[in-house]
Amino acid sequence: MTPIRKRMIEELQLRNLSTSTIHSYVSAVWRFTRHFHKSPELLGPEDVRQYLLYLRNDKKRAFNTLQVNRAALRFLYVRVLKRGWFDEEIPAPKKRPLPITVMTAEQITRILDLTHNLKHWTILATFYATALRCDELRRLKVLDIDSPRMLLHIRHGKGGVPRDIPLSPALRERLRIYYRWRKPTDWLFPSKQRPGQPVTCHTLRNLCAQAGRRAAIPFGVHPHLFRHACATHMLDAGADLRTIQALLGHADIRTTARYLHVSTRHLQAAPSPFDSLPVKPIDRSVDNARQR
Repeated sequence: MTPIRKRMIEELQLRNLSTSTIHSYVSAVWRFTRHFHKSPELLGPEDVRQYLLYLRNDKKRAFNTLQVNRAALRFLYVRVLKRGWFDEEIPAPKKRPLPITVMTAEQITRILDLTHNLKHWTILATFYATALRCDELRRLKVLDIDSPRMLLHIRHGKGGVPRDIPLSPALRERLRIYYRWRKPTDWLFPSKQRPGQPVTCHTLRNLCAQAGRRAAIPFGVHPHLFRHACATHMLDAGADLRTIQALLGHADIRTTARYLHVSTRHLQAAPSPFDSLPVKPIDRSVDNARQR
């Protein structure tokens, strides 16, 4: 391990950042240095600019990926190498909100009905029933299922914040079926190759993608789509934003409010101002000339 890498990991750990964030930042810096085949100490603002442009224009990376890479390089140069030029020379990209893709209940039913591997079925059902993030689901342990109180303990939430969420009675019964078959002792969904470790996010993403293709879903299916679907369908069913915020583990309710824009019930319940206009009806034009 190089001194810079070691120092960066220590600085990240001092700030109590999650293991996944540390891994993301260190990996981003490693890819940056590999791109130029130089130590980051020998690279400057123009190199950072060119690299971010390379990710955007050549590699076609998504906005969130650009954000993570910029944040990692900013941490390296500002916090570790103590360079003062970063914020002035490297502009933060403007976020353009993307439309939220929401699977219908029929699509989720088709995905589950066409999944015959019991472990895979239970994972997909848990994603939808709990709206868990990928890393939260993979870190679930058998002891996190609190059947008497009908709760699911999320001990590794985003930012290291734990929370408890309601356990669906239907999901509890399915988890019991899975438990009696698989008999997990520690991790609820252990890795097939490494039984002592939880399943990886890479495996979960592949599982969702394959399930989506099998069900002929007309877009790519990934774990977060089940989270979107759960939140939107709860909103359509009458749940309030605060309840959904607690379920999703959002620190800011404005993040949860995004689902108002895709909730069919809320859109249809909002009356058009045109409906209240006291206008006289018109069924034909006064003049006979056809307007072009």
